[in-house]
Amino acid sequence: MRYLPLTQIDRDAMLGVIGVATIDDLFVDVPEAARLEGPIPGLPMHASEMAVERHMTALSRKNLTAGEVPFFLGCGAYKHHVPASVDHLIQRGEFLTAYTPYQPEIAQGTLQMLFEFQTQVARLLGTDVANASMYDGSTACWEAIGMARRITKRGKALLSSGLHPHYVSVAKTMAKFTGDALETSAPTLGADTDVEALIAAIDTDTSCVVVQYPDILGRIADLKPLADACHANKALLIAVVTEPVALGAIKAPGEMDADIVVGEGQSLGVGLQFGGPYVGLFGCKEKYVRQMPGRLCGETLDADGRRGFVLTLSTREQHIRREKATSNICTNSGLCALAFSIHMTLLGEAGLRQLAAINHAGAVAAAERLSQVPGVELVTTSFFNEFTLKLSKEARPIVRTLADRGILAGVSLGRLYPGEDSLANGLVVAVTETTTAEDVEILAAALQEVLA
Repeated sequence: MRYLPLTQIDRDAMLGVIGVATIDDLFVDVPEAARLEGPIPGLPMHASEMAVERHMTALSRKNLTAGEVPFFLGCGAYKHHVPASVDHLIQRGEFLTAYTPYQPEIAQGTLQMLFEFQTQVARLLGTDVANASMYDGSTACWEAIGMARRITKRGKALLSSGLHPHYVSVAKTMAKFTGDALETSAPTLGADTDVEALIAAIDTDTSCVVVQYPDILGRIADLKPLADACHANKALLIAVVTEPVALGAIKAPGEMDADIVVGEGQSLGVGLQFGGPYVGLFGCKEKYVRQMPGRLCGETLDADGRRGFVLTLSTREQHIRREKATSNICTNSGLCALAFSIHMTLLGEAGLRQLAAINHAGAVAAAERLSQVPGVELVTTSFFNEFTLKLSKEARPIVRTLADRGILAGVSLGRLYPGEDSLANGLVVAVTETTTAEDVEILAAALQEVLA
């Protein structure tokens, strides 16, 4: 039964308040060429369930999936092996939820898992506390900028040129509504990060400096001098981690005095899934915990002295006055956080360090081999499992050509930074434990052919 409580009079009144004449006017930002004006070509108006399954299966075969071909894509989403036990355990009834423990007294399994998740994330990021997860890395990054504004009472954020451009785009979109001034630029195709330039740009209006670690080109910088410069000017340092496995090998940002550390947790427990859903990580120093967005699960004792779990902090507009809320987004990716936590538990600290070592060793070997190809130059000299190559030709059409041959060669900087001619020849290559030596040889041979 359809439930349509609004009459046409109701709809007309709502449209009048908005200031448009028809519902179609709400979609003027969608180009007419992209609008569906009738049935989808090639699809019947109705079909049996079996016919639909066959048709959809045939469509899915047109996709080039990560597990079928040599795969070197990265830039914020990484192909790692996820143990089969992760998928098995996330389906247990006491844990399975894609959303939020709104009734803590009957959600003890979910709350306990989130409590453990917070502990794992805080230790991984090197922060005092961590929340119960967020949507993804990009929205966590923006929430950190908003948190810095509330703490410092300033409205200018310096975004490193090495910050993922998608994260920058999200921040710019949200800043339209808050009035924050964001200063950023495209990266330089070279081995050096922009830490020194960021230090020089900090002033008394700066609320925070946002730096990715490792950055979009795979470069790794010492964040301690930047943290010192921020604190000398009463600004905050926000570190962004898009590859959490890296923290099994390199120093955590919190250990270098970063005030807020955010990131994308997809690498652990969560498959690529054509771009989502993912899970955002968010940690900070304890003194800022009451300005941290999202939820914080805590451990307590009930009236009978039994161990229990509660939502200790939940400063959203659903719980307090809107103007006092630290966030108005869902701020919790329960199912993906569960997968992350299970994978982390299965690995343990020693396993995470071993996994990181395997990633790094594979990346070093791949960088050495690929840089031997004529027309290929290794740009990144300090990296974890992702590095940038400079090709003798524009990278974007080469990536397309190799994809047509069944090789997902990496991410061209020309795709990430359209119009930036100085980056057009850049190719970002990611290597994980799933990458074989044979995969690297296939890519090397293909690059040698297309660059000849």
